[in-house]
Amino acid sequence: MISAIGVVVPAHDEAEFIGPCLRALRRALSELPARIDRAVCVVADRCADDTAEMARREFTGWSSGLVTVTGAAGSIGEVRDLGMRRVRSVLPGHDDSETLLLGTDADTVVAPDWACRHLDRVSRGSHAIAGFAKLDESSSLTTDAQLRYNQVLSDARQPAGHGNVYGANLGVRADAYSSVGGFRPLSTGEDHDLWRRLGQAGYRLSYAADTLVTTSARLRGRATGGLADLLYSLENGAA
Repeated sequence: MISAIGVVVPAHDEAEFIGPCLRALRRALSELPARIDRAVCVVADRCADDTAEMARREFTGWSSGLVTVTGAAGSIGEVRDLGMRRVRSVLPGHDDSETLLLGTDADTVVAPDWACRHLDRVSRGSHAIAGFAKLDESSSLTTDAQLRYNQVLSDARQPAGHGNVYGANLGVRADAYSSVGGFRPLSTGEDHDLWRRLGQAGYRLSYAADTLVTTSARLRGRATGGLADLLYSLENGAA
């Protein structure tokens, strides 16, 4: 039975988005059963803006909020792994098999039932959950780009589910995470790499289309090879 949930939010110059992100997380975590300990770690990675300060402000009066600041260049895989280690350090006394680690992104807003739906999947036997990410409806994507993106989503579908893996909506039990070595120091595709290794190790994986987040449809992102780069390519006519 899960007794603790830790959430990691990597953030690089995300002062514009970090407030709505953390407010949505706070609401989602408040829906969890009272017996579950919870914590959130924002990793403010080489920020030139006031992302870290804004995160600390959002955490005022919230004992489970932690901000970690990094100044050295590192890959997104290293940043996510650092966050996982830090958030586990503030959830002592819980066995790894009873700890659920969740990841999202600073430009993302989770649904109110997000944490509960991840918890439900794990309670039913999943070791890792890939939720679904919707694009912000205020997106300025052209109609053609949106159609191309919908085709990308359609092409990813498989018998097991929607077939997409997003760092912005990923859950994994801590014992499974540790056993495969966690996120590797990759500059892109760190989420897919972790998912692949979990599957190869025999862990039960679940695609959860009803476990939703809404993410920015910006065309200039923080991580090379991420969603923003894909949207940029689709906006410019790439299939």
